Amino acid sequence: MSDGKNGLTYAQAGVDIDAGNALVERIKPAAKRTNRPGTMSGLGGFGALFDLKGAGYTDPVLVAATDGVGTKLRIAIDTGNVDTIGIDLVAMCVNDLVCQGAEPLFFLDYFATGKLEVDQATRIIEGIAEGCVQSGCALIGGETAEMPGMYHAGDFDLAGFAVGAMERGQDLPQGVAEGDVLLGLGSNGVHSNGYSLVRKVVERSGLGWADACPFAEGSLGEVLLAPTRLYVKQALAAVKAGGVHALAHITGGGLTENLPRVLPEGLGATIDLNSWTLPPVFGWMAGIAGFDQAELLKTFNSGIGMILVVDPARADALAALLAEAGESVHRLGTVTAGEGVQYTGNLL
Repeated sequence: MSDGKNGLTYAQAGVDIDAGNALVERIKPAAKRTNRPGTMSGLGGFGALFDLKGAGYTDPVLVAATDGVGTKLRIAIDTGNVDTIGIDLVAMCVNDLVCQGAEPLFFLDYFATGKLEVDQATRIIEGIAEGCVQSGCALIGGETAEMPGMYHAGDFDLAGFAVGAMERGQDLPQGVAEGDVLLGLGSNGVHSNGYSLVRKVVERSGLGWADACPFAEGSLGEVLLAPTRLYVKQALAAVKAGGVHALAHITGGGLTENLPRVLPEGLGATIDLNSWTLPPVFGWMAGIAGFDQAELLKTFNSGIGMILVVDPARADALAALLAEAGESVHRLGTVTAGEGVQYTGNLL
C-alpha cells in the first residue's frame, strides 16, 4: 500500500548502475587486448578463470602482489591527465612479482569513486590494459565501486592485484654471494613513490601543475606523471639467460632500504654513486627542498628503478642483453660482507 510519497531509487542515492554497465562494455575491447595463453573468461562474470596448464606450467607455484599508486593520483586528478596512471598501477604490482622470479599472469583492478564518470574511468582502465600488455599479463577482472559520500567530487582511488607463477624451485633470491655484481636499470623519473614529498616540494617552489617544467620539456604536471617503467619482460629474459641471483624493485625506501631485502644475512652492498647520472627531477627537488643525499637515496629511486644481483661471470653478457632490450644499464657495485648499503662517490 502506497503512502503517496515518491519512491527513492538507487540512482537518486548517487549510484548509477547503468553507468557501471556502460563502463564494462566500453572496457571490454581493452581487456581483450591483454589476452594471453591461459586466459579462459572475459569481463562480466562473478569471477575470472585462468588455466595454469594452458599457460605452459607443469609444477607451478603461485605468487601474488597488491599495490596502489599513492598520492601521484592527486596530480592525475588535479590535471585531468589520467591516461597513464593505470600503467603505474600495473607496474607497482608486476615489478614486485618479477623480483620473486615469477611471470605475471593476470591482473585485477579496483577503481573507487564518488560519482562514476564513464569517459574518465575508461581512460584509466585503458591505461591499466596498456600496462598489462607491456608486461604480458591478462586483465581478467576487477571492481568498479561508486560510493557517494566517500570521495570528494572528482576524486577516485585505485588498487591493483597481480598473480604470477613460476616452476617450483625457480624462486628468487637464490644463490646471492659476496662478489656478485649489481646491475641497475634506469628509472623513468620518480615512478610511484614519494609523491607526498614531491607535492610538498612543488608547493614550496611556488609552481603549479600547468606551469612549464623547469628541468624538462612540457608542463610540470605532465613530467611528474611520467609512468613507472615496466621491467618484467626484460628481467624475465635475463633470468632465463642464467646468472641472475636476485632482483630488487626500487620503490619506497629507495636503494637504501630495498636492496638489502634480497641480500642474505651477513651480506651487504657497496654502490658507486658516480656510476650513473642523477635525473634532473631529483636534483631540482633537492635544490628546492634542501634535502641531503641520504634523504634522496632513502626516499626515491634516484634514477635506478630495478637492480639485478648477478654472477660476476655473467655480468657483461646480461648487461648486453638488457641494453639490447632497451634498458639503460649501469654497473653499480658489488655484494660485500657486512650489512646494509655503503655508498662511495656523490650523486648531488
